[in-house]
Amino acid sequence: MVARRVISLSRALVTLTVLSVMPVIASAHHGWGGYSSKEFELSGVVEQTVTLAGAHAAMKIKVGTQVWDLTLAPPLRVTQSGLTETTIPVGATVTIHGHRSNNPKRFEVKTERVTYNGKTYNVYPDRE
Repeated sequence: MVARRVISLSRALVTLTVLSVMPVIASAHHGWGGYSSKEFELSGVVEQTVTLAGAHAAMKIKVGTQVWDLTLAPPLRVTQSGLTETTIPVGATVTIHGHRSNNPKRFEVKTERVTYNGKTYNVYPDRE
């Protein structure tokens, strides 16, 4: 009897944990709705190298005095493109191609391609 109650309580706790985490996961996902449909290209200096943590890989570049946040594809897609956390060093110049945030106060680009040292890393090959 006690064992059944412990199992039931364990299942309830797992269910509650999953349900409480789902909104956080959903809000962390970067869809395309908040970005312009126009193609956007920008060149800058890497301020923060690629990070593969989270739902989407990310990096930062500096253009003049402005730091831009680059939202890349999910980590698996990014690494499949050949881009890893050590591919492009801080201080390197890159050109990115993608879609700028619809909010002009946000310096963020949903990035489809990153070009460094003559090589293009296409993290969203299905969006060409």
